[in-house]
Amino acid sequence: MAVSMRDLDSAFQGAGQKAGLEIWRIENFNAVPVPKSSYGKFFTGDSYVILKTTASKSGALRHDIHYWLGKDTSQDEAGAAAIKTVELDAALGGRAVQYREVQGHETEKFLSYFKPCIIPQEGGVASGFKHAEAEKHKTRLFVCRGKHVVHVKEVPFARASLNHDDIFVLDTELKIFQFNGSNSSIQERAKALEVVQYIKDTYHEGKCEVAAVEDGKLMADPETGEFWGFFGGFAPLPRKTASDDDKPTDSRPPKLLCVEKGQAEPVETDSLKRELLDTNKCYILDCGFEVFVWMGRNTSLDERKSASGVADELVSSTDQLKPQIIRVIEGFETVMFRSKFDSWPQTTNVTVSEDGRGKVAALLKRQGVNVKGLLKADPVREEPQPYIDCTGHLQVWRVNGQEKILLQVSDQSKFYSGDCYIFRYTCPGEDKEDCLIGTWIGKKSVEEERASANSLASKMVESMKFLASQARIYEGNEPIQFHSILQSFIVFKGGLSDGYKTYIAEKEIPDETYNENGVALFRIQGSGPDNMQAIQVEPVASSLNSSYCYILHNGPAVFTWSGSSTSAEDQELVERMLDLIKPNLQSKPQREGSECEQFWDLLGGKSEYPSQKILREAENDPHLFSCHFSKQYFQVTEVYNFSQDDLMTEDIFILDCHSEIFVWVGQQVDSKSRMQALTIGEKFLEHDFLLEKLSHVAPIYVVMEGSEPPFFTRFFKWDSAKSAMLGNSFQRKLTIVKSGGTPHVDKPKRRTPVSYGGRSSSVPDKSQRSSRSMSVSPDRVRVRGRSPAFNALAANFENPNARNLSTPPPVIRKLYPKSTPDSAILAPKSAAIAALSSSFEQPPSARESMIPRSLKVTSVMPKSNPENNDKEKSVSSRVESLTIQEDVKEDEVEDEEGLVIHPYERLKITSADPVSNIDVTKRETYLSSAEFKEKFGMSKDAFYKLPKWKQNKLKMAVQLF
Repeated sequence: MAVSMRDLDSAFQGAGQKAGLEIWRIENFNAVPVPKSSYGKFFTGDSYVILKTTASKSGALRHDIHYWLGKDTSQDEAGAAAIKTVELDAALGGRAVQYREVQGHETEKFLSYFKPCIIPQEGGVASGFKHAEAEKHKTRLFVCRGKHVVHVKEVPFARASLNHDDIFVLDTELKIFQFNGSNSSIQERAKALEVVQYIKDTYHEGKCEVAAVEDGKLMADPETGEFWGFFGGFAPLPRKTASDDDKPTDSRPPKLLCVEKGQAEPVETDSLKRELLDTNKCYILDCGFEVFVWMGRNTSLDERKSASGVADELVSSTDQLKPQIIRVIEGFETVMFRSKFDSWPQTTNVTVSEDGRGKVAALLKRQGVNVKGLLKADPVREEPQPYIDCTGHLQVWRVNGQEKILLQVSDQSKFYSGDCYIFRYTCPGEDKEDCLIGTWIGKKSVEEERASANSLASKMVESMKFLASQARIYEGNEPIQFHSILQSFIVFKGGLSDGYKTYIAEKEIPDETYNENGVALFRIQGSGPDNMQAIQVEPVASSLNSSYCYILHNGPAVFTWSGSSTSAEDQELVERMLDLIKPNLQSKPQREGSECEQFWDLLGGKSEYPSQKILREAENDPHLFSCHFSKQYFQVTEVYNFSQDDLMTEDIFILDCHSEIFVWVGQQVDSKSRMQALTIGEKFLEHDFLLEKLSHVAPIYVVMEGSEPPFFTRFFKWDSAKSAMLGNSFQRKLTIVKSGGTPHVDKPKRRTPVSYGGRSSSVPDKSQRSSRSMSVSPDRVRVRGRSPAFNALAANFENPNARNLSTPPPVIRKLYPKSTPDSAILAPKSAAIAALSSSFEQPPSARESMIPRSLKVTSVMPKSNPENNDKEKSVSSRVESLTIQEDVKEDEVEDEEGLVIHPYERLKITSADPVSNIDVTKRETYLSSAEFKEKFGMSKDAFYKLPKWKQNKLKMAVQLF
């Protein structure tokens, strides 16, 4: 579409450059900006153009344009607003969706911009209207309809306007009454209270009383009597009469018309298909209550204006209920428009370029307008965050038939693809302990055990009175929260369950269950020590990928392979995973392009393999839906511009983030619907209401009101006091409105942590939990949730009985085997404090980071000296009740750094008198500093800064490896 400066209204220059609302009023057929202080204030005699700009997670800006027509606006002004909307779209590059909004029949999307409601005022700038002047308060009656956004309409102040089906707000000088029809829902009543609050703040400066009147309530209630007194006393209400608002929508089949030379001609077709739409033409799709205007990319601005005019005439000439007109551009069709067609391809061959927007930007730039927002923004790349406390307690069960088997701590992060697992993770929350119960479904698991896993997990949630959140996770689609809980996660081929063994026996399928003595290939992936995975893949060359590192073993023969696109961090993850998969064995490093023949022989020879990283489903902008589920149908309604207040305690909502979905269940939902929450999530994935290619195996979370985890509340401006309130939605809102704000809610006391399976579930305080750092020694013993300084000293030698890890502890090879508790010498607490303090003040050397002093952690707490009290207080939150003891026996020799040493002749692998009880994989650590420099030609600090493969090479040269 060609654009010239004369086609653009100067009022639109620079529009849509940042997220938010922009509003223009039509005055003398020109668009005049409305001051921000007047946003949401509309006059019945005017027409407006409203631009909503939304910034997506990718950084791109999305535009929705609405033109609002007051009930008393002139036909000419309405036409001008329609034309200005097309011009504004052209100025934005021709991508916006355009909506026609008629007073009293606005779309829910439009009303969501002006929550809780809009109440148009009498007046206008055209046809002799003047804006209403401030006058003495006038008693008015409004009818309110809607569960998610409220349509407010002023009706005559008379008893005849009332009925049993709707909610009415009576605004008097001293008090606002809300009359709840007996047939209205709790949700509608709650939403209407937001209108009451709006009227109170807008027209009474927040200073008036509020009263709720129930339909059918006895006159003995003083507020009820006061309400009916305004209508001359109580009398039975008339039956509700049908009005334009209540007419059923036209459900006839959609009719397609082609617009040429200002005329709309029907398109003869048996079924609607995308191929019917020509990119050089404009079309009208008449669906009764909704009328769509489709504009091809190659149509001119005049042709688009003409098509819009034809649609307006079509709507004006009909006797239907005021239809909505929605205009869409080729390539940017809405979900609703696409759903009207019998077939719509997933991808079209339309070339969408930046030319239109670029040309407009160039024209505006010449006039000195900042055009930054018109140009496509660079995608915002964010590292996903788990939003979960990783200092909690984990239990894992493997499902076997109808039973679950608790796994040992050392095995709880080792899963098999042919099995299903249940996990329970508890961690400290804001006010109480948070709990997540979930199922992990292996790709090769049998259907019976999948159903059993979900059933057992649901029963666990039910036994906790639905206070826990629930997750359903499929192999290969694990969310960041799952990986952060397990931290080091291994997926083996095959399975251990009876169901899997029976299935492969019946189908005569070879058993591929992992054998540590056989050939196995693992792809190593992850973002760091607290999020790393090893996935067993087919042991063939085509399973390799240049963007990953791999571990290949055949019994004791172990190879590590690093792709050409991997980083030092990726290679470090391989070293960590080796300690879990093949501890105590030395690997043979292989770089892509310089592999040995034995490596290729184990993989069956060379072959082509990919080089691109495996992409995971990205998190998209969230969409909130309310849903109603029964055996007959499943219905959802999108809630636009949502907030926490939209979550009604009587309903079930779905938050769709594309990569995962959340099913939120209110406290007032009946138990039967509550038990179906997971099924509702599965149905939502199956229907794919947004036509966004939702994966059927995307993670599903079931979240209970009052127990919302941080990885759910992050999508809202969350107030935990609101979800802790008692009563239904209406009662809660009424309390807030009457009190003038959110009521105070006493926070429940945090539950006392309990011990599970012999492992302590105690957790550090909040100052420690805020740090998600993880210390890793050469032995890969990992401690979470403590300060880095503390970890640097104590992580490698912490008492395993006091550990609180969610991952199996790797094999700990003692560097000082002779150091035992019996020979330990207790040091005063002040010495431990001093050791910690010195670690805060200066960073440790490379040697100290790799080989800490022999330290032990105990719960004994000797008395400290008085002069050290101040220093103790400053770090007491980090030390807690632990003390660190030096553990060196009197007959052992130490070097100048306090480490046990042995002579080189006894340490080398060919020694005639070898030293016993040492870590044979770290012989060099027992050399004195002088002897180390003599053999390696460098200091220990310099040595430990070298890559692991180079260290091993140097150690082999001096017979220490």
